[in-house]
Amino acid sequence: MSLPQGGPWPPPPHGVALAQQSLWSAWLVGDPEGLATAYYDAEVAAGGVNPFGERLSQYAGGVVNRVARFFWSRPSVSGQRKARLHVPLAADISTASSDLLFSEPPQFTVEEDGNEAAAQRIDEVLNAGDFHASLLESAEIVAGLGGGWLRLLWDTALVDHVIVDAVPADAAYAEWRLGVTQPTAVTFFSEYPGNGKSEVVRHLERHEPGAIYHGLYSGDAKRLGHPMALTDHECTGPYADLVNAEGAILTGVKAITAAYVANMRPQRRWRKVPELSRLGRSDYDGCESMMDALDETYTSWMRDVRLAKARLLVPEDMLQNLGKGQGATFDVDQEIFVGLNIMQAKETPQAISAQQFAIRVAEHQQTADALVDQILDAAGYSPSTFGRGNEGVTTATEVVSRERKSARTRDKKTRYWSQALEPLLTTWLELDALIFRTGAKGTVEVEWADVSQPDPEVLARTAETLNRAVAVSVATKVKMIHPDWDEAAIEEEVALVRAEAGTAVPDIGAPPPFGGNGQGQPDNVTAEVGNGFPE
Repeated sequence: MSLPQGGPWPPPPHGVALAQQSLWSAWLVGDPEGLATAYYDAEVAAGGVNPFGERLSQYAGGVVNRVARFFWSRPSVSGQRKARLHVPLAADISTASSDLLFSEPPQFTVEEDGNEAAAQRIDEVLNAGDFHASLLESAEIVAGLGGGWLRLLWDTALVDHVIVDAVPADAAYAEWRLGVTQPTAVTFFSEYPGNGKSEVVRHLERHEPGAIYHGLYSGDAKRLGHPMALTDHECTGPYADLVNAEGAILTGVKAITAAYVANMRPQRRWRKVPELSRLGRSDYDGCESMMDALDETYTSWMRDVRLAKARLLVPEDMLQNLGKGQGATFDVDQEIFVGLNIMQAKETPQAISAQQFAIRVAEHQQTADALVDQILDAAGYSPSTFGRGNEGVTTATEVVSRERKSARTRDKKTRYWSQALEPLLTTWLELDALIFRTGAKGTVEVEWADVSQPDPEVLARTAETLNRAVAVSVATKVKMIHPDWDEAAIEEEVALVRAEAGTAVPDIGAPPPFGGNGQGQPDNVTAEVGNGFPE
């Protein structure tokens, strides 16, 4: 299938998903102005604002009224200071998700034994720091937007291997078939300002099995527009000499050169929409109203702080006149005031009075703590993952128990990442061998690290206890202390431990030392039983 020739933008029904991902993106970025703009745009899209900019939310119901009730969608009162505070809990959740998945990087291996070329190529590229860093970065976006894309790119003049590029979920739309985990095709898009005021130039990059199509279009915010030559824009010019007559670059591999990483499934919002039901679910899904309430709580708290500043109410007669048209002022450091010969009513004493409101610290703190705990629970994380409730010294067992919910969430996410990584990296190995002539081939597998590293002190105490009970061998103790070592490293360590402890068993089949007679003596020396001295 070739690229589209025009039509509405975004293609229905993908606009629904892109609009929701735009809200999740605003929470992920955490910019107050961005949040206000995102919710205003959502209100406009829902029909809550007329063409004259007037809000009709108070007369509407359903989605419009629900969006308008959000703290971030309320307009500021005229004449009032607009000071809204945002708590970056959404960004912290995405960072925690990324840390749980890739702070201990996974290892990539090839399934076939003896395939040294593939194993070496995987170690050079995939088991390297650059790729691990890319996974760590993309995992944050995946957690926030509900999913993300990995695509294969190459440039022989730039790097000596095929690149695995990460793309956010709101920069692509896909086609799915028969409920298969991975899509049959995906179209990535990039938008650039055009020459006209309303013109939008879009670059579409469509990945299909065996081919990658490139197209350039001139349209507006709601229409894709008409096709243009790739040479008409500097960002697509380099592709002009690479594509064939149909605008495609043939990859030479049968599989699609892109894969979708779902953060979590099922996607409850669009479960009845076939084109969207395979998309992932954001960690923020269902938590937006609570995160909105958390921001409102902290904004109210800071408002209490502002209003609680001490203020003096001073009689007008105590003000120092600065001259005609200059107003008057009051010196707070003045110690002596001249007596004023004025008549005043007893009920209105002429005196300085102080005003200072109370700050409702406990009420705001309890409300905020309850909201944070509820948000983390709904997102699938333990409060202790975010340092909440970790006071005091705890054992490793207690830490694991507290982290159980986060560990379960992490285990589920690793399955969705494996569904994307393993087939795509297998295709990567095939494509890399085809382009760079490596000769490597095979099926790539992902080996995930443990969610947390065991406490060395706890392991040492356990090994010591088992050793005193004569219930464990040296090999078992080494495996216990170093669970990530392979068999060769374990055997080498066991030999060193025995040698240092003097418990090494000699090999009776080995030749005697010094070329001797097997009793530790040279060939020309014999032991005499009687006196024990040599002859």
